Amino acid sequence: MKPQTRTLGSAGFNASGLGIGDLADRAVPMAKCVATIHRAIDFGLNLIDTAPGYEDGYSEAIVGAALRDRREGMFVIDKIDDLDQPVAPQVHASLERLGMDMVDLFVFHAVCELAQWEKLAAPGGGMEQLGQIVGTGRVRFRGISSHHPDVLREAINSGLCDVVMFPAGPFCDRRYIEEILPLCRRKGVGTVCFKTFGAGKLLGDTKGYNRPLEARPRGKFSSGGEETGSEPALPRLSVAECLHYTLTVGPDVALLGLSFPNEQDAAFQALDSFRPLESGQLEDIQRRAVQAMEGKGPCWWNPSS
Repeated sequence: MKPQTRTLGSAGFNASGLGIGDLADRAVPMAKCVATIHRAIDFGLNLIDTAPGYEDGYSEAIVGAALRDRREGMFVIDKIDDLDQPVAPQVHASLERLGMDMVDLFVFHAVCELAQWEKLAAPGGGMEQLGQIVGTGRVRFRGISSHHPDVLREAINSGLCDVVMFPAGPFCDRRYIEEILPLCRRKGVGTVCFKTFGAGKLLGDTKGYNRPLEARPRGKFSSGGEETGSEPALPRLSVAECLHYTLTVGPDVALLGLSFPNEQDAAFQALDSFRPLESGQLEDIQRRAVQAMEGKGPCWWNPSS
């Protein structure tokens, strides 16, 4: 089964239901990363995500190389990492690293406090600055990524965001699914969601991004595993259970870490077997997700109570 397309809110782009998360592991040669992206594109994925902070620009360089001759029909998401600095120089630097004249969507990265959003939304703030760049044609759409439902609610209701990015998976704050997703649908705001696999914690014995049970590392790494790996000893969910859960709750795009062919194959096989889950099945996966997260460290994508 090829990924079904969904309209990305008011952006109007017919996005594949699955998106390619960033590839940012410097241990993997660029040529291999590029080939991995091409493999996902060949399967039918047409949305890809990156950020300057993912391994200090390496992710942007990989995306740029992968799309050098395959840009048409791809929706590229990049991010503004420094919320307190002028926007235009950051956008220009990212476009340079990507080797592109235009990026489809720029979002302010990790806007997790209301004070941050209020500053961005104020006259002359980051959203206005980004809007001016949209007017030049170098960026098509704007939005935010956030790990806090309260921030997302304010941003969506402001009318300033074309697309928002936030967690949606078996182990995430219920407000993302029960409040934020329906609000986006009512307002025509596109949704690109991450943490389907809980940074890999739901699939294996890791504190996140395939790192062993120790402090979370700097930067960003693949979300599901290596090319080969040992069998987890702790409770876990399957790739299919996680992905079927996210596809059932229904963001426009489920953004997955697809850094290795085996990760891609597992996701594509899960997509092929997808049927929307019943409420009892969703509840069972939620319950077992709680068990699978025990002893694996903090979940930075869920706001503290």
